[in-house]
Amino acid sequence: MGTALVVENDPADDVRRLGEWLTEAGLTLEIRRPHAGDELPETLDGYDAFVVLGGDQSAFPAEDGTPGAPWFPALEGLLRKAVRFRTPTLAVCLGAQLLATAHNGTVIRSPSGPEIGPGLIGRRDAADNDPLFRYVPLLPDVLQWHLDEITELPLGAVLLAASTRFPHQAFRLGDRAWGLQFHIECDTDMIAGWTASDAGLLADLGYAPDVVIDACTAALADVEEIWQPFAARFAALALGTPHGAGPGRPLPLLGQE
Repeated sequence: MGTALVVENDPADDVRRLGEWLTEAGLTLEIRRPHAGDELPETLDGYDAFVVLGGDQSAFPAEDGTPGAPWFPALEGLLRKAVRFRTPTLAVCLGAQLLATAHNGTVIRSPSGPEIGPGLIGRRDAADNDPLFRYVPLLPDVLQWHLDEITELPLGAVLLAASTRFPHQAFRLGDRAWGLQFHIECDTDMIAGWTASDAGLLADLGYAPDVVIDACTAALADVEEIWQPFAARFAALALGTPHGAGPGRPLPLLGQE
């Protein structure tokens, strides 16, 4: 068994289904909730993996230089150490944006407006040589819920997936750190919570809350079919078993010999 440090930036976005998939694949989760006062470690020593989740904060500072959350400078420091010392890292939505800003990428409030609900992204050719993305279908199902976007990836980042409105949907830094702009951890209760808290935003967009919940719920099985094996491959990499050996459901690693 290995241990993954999981940082939950927002009480409304916990590790949820992603946590289940990682534990099924053999990782023990140590969850830190800095929004509730938990301290972040200074290093990733002793951890086999690092997971950073989303939240409604912004990865970029306010006009006066105040960070989006008081712990973001320390979290960005950990993300830099993760890449430098090759700790397997999975950063989701806000986490991906922080992974980018920690390495001099650019994140802004999206001029295209929010991206909310189920959708498809397109895998890029570079994914063919990626240890996690090479087995992801060409047009994987995802769930989106973000107002900000990564407009410039860090130097040396490899773009793995894109969409028409938001070209930086997934990327890798170094050989063991992945950023996902979309969500894979959600279940119906989480989506319902976001729908309630963002009721005004949905009204402005002309989205009926029940329709959003139903559409996201209908996509959950397809999301799981793709991203549960992805999470298991990430755990296997962290545990040193890249071919997916270990506990959990069988891994449909398409194309693997």
